[in-house]
Amino acid sequence: MSAELDLFQGTLDVLVLRCLSHGAMHGYAVARWIQEGSDGTFRILDGALYTSLHRMEEKGWVEADWGISEKGKRARFYRLTPGGRAELGVRSVNWDRYVVAVAKVMASPGRA
Repeated sequence: MSAELDLFQGTLDVLVLRCLSHGAMHGYAVARWIQEGSDGTFRILDGALYTSLHRMEEKGWVEADWGISEKGKRARFYRLTPGGRAELGVRSVNWDRYVVAVAKVMASPGRA
């Protein structure tokens, strides 16, 4: 059995927003932050990550500029906008409610 799990639909965006709340990062750093933060449970594929970043850029939640990575390579650095920070707040509250609700259902006794 693989130690990796698939993300539930809609989860990647909130993880990326949370990552960028720590400051501007290029895509590879975002993917590495999520992988390391999940102890290797989530491995983010490039296609999914950049689709998420572009979608959030279109919604005005992130902005990007070209810069130079720590390895001296040209990279696009993404950062949260005020709208992205507000969206992270909403999604964080909703995520907390979701986790509590799923936990309640999973702990519910069966019906006879």
